[in-house]
This record gives sequence, structure tokens and C-alpha cells, in this order.
Amino acid sequence: MTIHLPDAAPSNWVDRHAPPSLQPWLKLGRFDRPAGIWLLMLPGWQAIALASAQAAHLPDPWLLVKVFFGAALMRAAGCAYNDIVDRDIDAKVARTAGRPIPSGQISVKQAWAFVAACCLVSLAILLTLTPLAIALGVGSLALVGAYPFMKRITWWPQAWLGLTFNWGALLGYAAATGTLGWPAALLYAAGVFWTLGYDTIYAVQDLEDDALAGVKSSALRLGAAAPKAVLGFYVASFAFALAAAWAAGLGPLALPPLALFGMHLSRQAARLDIADPKLALALFKSNSLAGLLLFLALVAGMWRGPMGF
Repeated sequence: MTIHLPDAAPSNWVDRHAPPSLQPWLKLGRFDRPAGIWLLMLPGWQAIALASAQAAHLPDPWLLVKVFFGAALMRAAGCAYNDIVDRDIDAKVARTAGRPIPSGQISVKQAWAFVAACCLVSLAILLTLTPLAIALGVGSLALVGAYPFMKRITWWPQAWLGLTFNWGALLGYAAATGTLGWPAALLYAAGVFWTLGYDTIYAVQDLEDDALAGVKSSALRLGAAAPKAVLGFYVASFAFALAAAWAAGLGPLALPPLALFGMHLSRQAARLDIADPKLALALFKSNSLAGLLLFLALVAGMWRGPMGF
């Protein structure tokens, strides 16, 4: 039996149902903490919804399925790669010391094999998409490769994660249309600020340990100003999402779920307390719902009505 990790739900399916021999591998890929899969997948889904609504039709379900599995596999590969790079730091942080590599359950060589396997299956999915989407998928590897080192050189690794995690907004739009445009760029900007907000919230959990380990984060840099900064990031995210809907010429039905998306984000910022890491984790996880609200808004925007947006 593996160690239950503190940022996984006590009732997660890996600890409850997975065979003991598979648990370290599933935890290496963070399958016991599925929120990250949603947060990597949703920008791609949102972009597909945006492109489809722009053309006045519903998203292609098969394309959504491809993005889901591609995101799940690439998130698993990225997490394993991150754990390989950060294994010495993770051993010093209470929240991460029980992860499979620093705890000795999986060797570095085994973890590299896991990364390669996930990447190969993801590549097979990517090759079924448009040429531009394939090029964007390959290009994302530079962002992924650099991310684990950002916490060593900048106070804003969360911003780099935003650039990385929301690359799917460009890829998804290209997969749906074969091109890029202002709506995709604006949606990407919305996602970058969204991630900067929710990952700053996530980093609140590690304020003391990160300081002791000598690594940097936006939460450490902002300190007591973090809630106000998160609100600012979220306001920017909402504004860019609204601009993306406008640039795509979406209809008025996009507005109610867009408003709910904005309200959800503002409530997170209002509740954030840097002295309460458990609340920070709960607020972070709630972003799966926030991202779904934006996805639904973009789907609903396909109906323009007699007056348009």
C-alpha cells in the first residue's frame, strides 16, 4: 500500500480501488488528483467550443474525446517529468515527500520510461489532428521542458505554468479550424491569467516549506497581498474571455454562464486566506467548475439570435 498524499481526496479512487502494484504509477501521473487533468484539458475544450460556436455549430464530440485523453496523458507525463527534476526539493517539502520518486517507490529510470510511454501515446493522438495543431503540440514541449526550472529562477513560475497549461487553447482552436486568429489568442490570454490566479492559490499550501527549500512562487512573492493580486488576475481573465467571445461574434446566451464564471472567480479571491492551506486547496480544486462554466458559455454562444452578441 502506498502513502496517501495530502493533496489527494481521502476517498480518491486510486487509494480505494487500484491494485497496490499500480498505485505508485498512478500517483506518479497524479491520477489520484484529477483536478489537474481538467485544468489542462479545459482550455482545449473551450477553444473547440469557441471555434465551433463561431461557425454556428456544436463542438465535435470525437475531437473533445481526443483532447481529453491527450491532456490526461500529457499531464501524467509532465507531472512525472516535474517529479524527476524536483525529486530533491520534493523530499524536503511535507506535502510532496511521499510522492513515488522521493519516497523511493519508483526509480528515476522507471519514471523516465513512464514519461516516454505517455508521450508516445499522446503523439499518436496528436498525429490525427490538423498540421497546425501537430506543430503546436510539438512546440509545447519547450514550455513543458522549462517549467520545473522556473521556480529556481523567478518568483513567477505560476505565470510560466499559465503559458504551458493553456497552450491547449491554441491547439484546440487549430484542431477545430486548421488556423489561428484573435479569438484563440484572447482565449489563451484569459487562460494564462486564470492559471496565474489558481496556481497562486495552490502555492499558498507550501509557503513555509518553499521558503525553507529555497524555491520561489508567486504566493511567496505576494505574501499578504496574494488575495488582492489573485482578484486582479481573475479580473483580467474574465475580461479576456469576454473579449474572445466578442471577437468570435458569439450570441447573447454566452453571457449568463460567463457571468457565473466571473462570479466564481471573484468568490475564490474573496475567500482566500494565506493562513489556511486547506481552504487554498479546496479553492484551487473548484476551478474545474469554473473552467466548465466558461466552456458552457462558449458552447451557448453558438446561438446568436436576431441581434447577435
